[in-house]
Amino acid sequence: MARRLRFNGTGSGEGGCPSVHEDLDSREIIVHGPPLTDSEDIAQLRHLSPGEVPIVVPRELLVDFGPKEVERVPRIISLEAFGKLFEIFEHSAWRLETRARYASDESTDTYAQFLNGEHPQWDLTTPWSVTIRKKTAGGATVGRVRVVDDPPTPGQQYLLAHAEKNIALGEEIRHLWRVDAEQRNLPAEDFWIFDSRLVALLNFDEADNLVDVELITEPAEVNRYAQVRDAAWHYAVEHAVFTAGLGLAE
Repeated sequence: MARRLRFNGTGSGEGGCPSVHEDLDSREIIVHGPPLTDSEDIAQLRHLSPGEVPIVVPRELLVDFGPKEVERVPRIISLEAFGKLFEIFEHSAWRLETRARYASDESTDTYAQFLNGEHPQWDLTTPWSVTIRKKTAGGATVGRVRVVDDPPTPGQQYLLAHAEKNIALGEEIRHLWRVDAEQRNLPAEDFWIFDSRLVALLNFDEADNLVDVELITEPAEVNRYAQVRDAAWHYAVEHAVFTAGLGLAE
C-alpha cells in the first residue's frame, strides 16, 4: 500500500528540490535532494549501508521544514477563545471546509427552512455576523473554500445556499469538487488561517460536532497551511459559477 505523504516544504525557490515530506502514518520524514557522488566524500561517511543513497540538503531546509520535536503536543483552546480570534485578526481570515456535514447546522431554523424547500431567512445581526461585516467593511478579507461531494450531500447543499449570507457579510466564497481536492493532495482538514500567522485547526467528533480547536503558531506549520490555502483558492470555482453549473438559482 502506498504511503500517505504530505509535502512540508522546499528550500528551493525554483526547482522544488531539495524538499521535505512527511509520512502521515509512520511520522517518518522523507528528504530528497541532489546525491552525494564524490567518492572521497562518500568514503568519509559512517554506517552507509548497501542500497542507501547519501543526499545533500541545506541546513535551512531541515530547520524550516523538519519537525521541532519527536511528538508534537497540541495546543488546544476553548471554543470561546476560538471565537475571539475573529475579533482580533487584522487583515485576513480564510477557511477550508471539507466535511460532508456539520451537526451544528442541522439544529438551526434556517436548516429546517431549507429542508422544507423554503428560502432561509438569514440573520445578519448575530454577534459573529456583525463582527465579520465590520471586518470586511474595514478592508479585511474573509474567504473560504468549501469542498463538495458529487452529488452534494444535504449538508453541503445547505451550505451552498448559506453562501448567500456569507457573501452578504462581505466574504468571498469558492467551491471545489472533492475529487479535484484529492487530486491536488489537499488535506481533509477543516481550518481557519488568520493573518497568515496562526492556524485554528477544527476538531470534530464522529457525530460531526465541533469539540475543540487546536491553535498552531509554529512558522513551518503555518506556512504549510498557507500553501494549502493558496492551492485551494487557485483551483476552486467562484460561487456564482459553481452554482450555475449545478443549475441552482442565485
